Amino acid sequence: MVKRHTYWTPQRKRRLLSLFRELYPNPRSELNFRGNYQLVVSVALSAQCTDKKVNEVTPALFETYPDFSALAKARQSDVERIIRQVNYYKSKSKNIIAMAKKVTEEFSGKLPRDRKKLESLAGVGRKTASVVLSERGIEPAFPVDTHVFRVARRLELAFSEKRDEVEEEIKAAFAPETWRELHHWLIFHGRRVCKAQRPLCEECALLKLCVYDS
Repeated sequence: MVKRHTYWTPQRKRRLLSLFRELYPNPRSELNFRGNYQLVVSVALSAQCTDKKVNEVTPALFETYPDFSALAKARQSDVERIIRQVNYYKSKSKNIIAMAKKVTEEFSGKLPRDRKKLESLAGVGRKTASVVLSERGIEPAFPVDTHVFRVARRLELAFSEKRDEVEEEIKAAFAPETWRELHHWLIFHGRRVCKAQRPLCEECALLKLCVYDS
């Protein structure tokens, strides 16, 4: 096993970031959203669900409930009907309505910019809060989803079996100004090449840097 502290030298890390930049020159969320309301709801719905599926249901959801105030007044059964294709649609419907009510009642209808306050909202955990903070440029953050977790461990950028610890390992290894792009690059690579069941190693541009299965 090649350990990170001996393998991932500054030169190799720069090469990795350079390769990612060439592979994915416009790293951004693949969720379709406009503004803080649509962002936080979309990210909350995307937990254990594909961005593609979320993007299929949110146009109708946001047309029916265009802001926190409207969603706060929604009946759960109506929201369930709209987002039924999304995994765990019942609990997610309950959570996003509760989220909207709290934002409306306690934060004057504006999504809070503070991590602790964000994480106090129903359906908003550490990863969702990190996505919001990062995407809105509020503070550097490094959200770890299933793709980031898998690819980071395969590349041996991180070793922990816990997501929060993988986040800290990556943040310690890379400068804060790279976190947002690196987060998206690892997701893109996990979806397109470094897949969970059958990684396309023979097609991978990172093969010479990768220590997976070595």
